Amino acid sequence: MPSFDIVSKVDLQALDNAVNVTTKEITNRFDFKGTHVLIELDKKTFDIKLETEDDMKMRQLIDVLISRAHKQGIAPEAFDASKEGTQSGKVWRKEVKVRNGLSQEDAKKLVKLIKDSGKKVQASINDDLVRVTGKKIDDLQAVIQLCRGSNPEIPLQYVNMRD
Repeated sequence: MPSFDIVSKVDLQALDNAVNVTTKEITNRFDFKGTHVLIELDKKTFDIKLETEDDMKMRQLIDVLISRAHKQGIAPEAFDASKEGTQSGKVWRKEVKVRNGLSQEDAKKLVKLIKDSGKKVQASINDDLVRVTGKKIDDLQAVIQLCRGSNPEIPLQYVNMRD
């Protein structure tokens, strides 16, 4: 039976490249000359630690990071910058989490969306992916279009299409 997997993964090398390009661009920008800027990527937990001198520069830094990551092929929805930054003396600190993998709640939402659509497919949750199986490839492609059209808050990839 044909099947495919729905995942939400971020390529670590692309993320590392985006952080490096952001660091290089920020050091060359005129408005950041002579200011304290720190960008660190924790490769195990997919957290990016940012430090700047004020809140405005923090917002600019996050915008540059997201735009450079988008050019590296990472969806902007993968970044969770909703947590407020903290100020310690003259330094603003913020931690940006990168969503990697499907959480159980997101997987349940996807399965419910697929089952409510009325398509003749089965969806099951396997760890951090959702496997969709059906008798016809056309049904599977309709499920992919349904998931793309539903505008999830997370970036989705569709992998392992098998006959």
